[in-house]
Amino acid sequence: MPNSPSDTPRRITVQRRGPLLVEGPVEVELEDGTTVSSDRFRVALCTCRRSRRYPWCDTSHRARSSGPDDGAASGG
Repeated sequence: MPNSPSDTPRRITVQRRGPLLVEGPVEVELEDGTTVSSDRFRVALCTCRRSRRYPWCDTSHRARSSGPDDGAASGG
């Protein structure tokens, strides 16, 4: 994707316990150098690496067991 002054920046939404939401379409380069792409208007990128569809999020992070850092005690 070329960068020029007329290009609008991509919006990425960071969620505390979830995926990165990226306005699409996107092209993602993986560690091994391969590229995957999506032409959807918004994609969810996995940050926990539990997804069976990595780098795309499949909500596997929701199955994580609760721990002291999950905010359950504070109601949030």
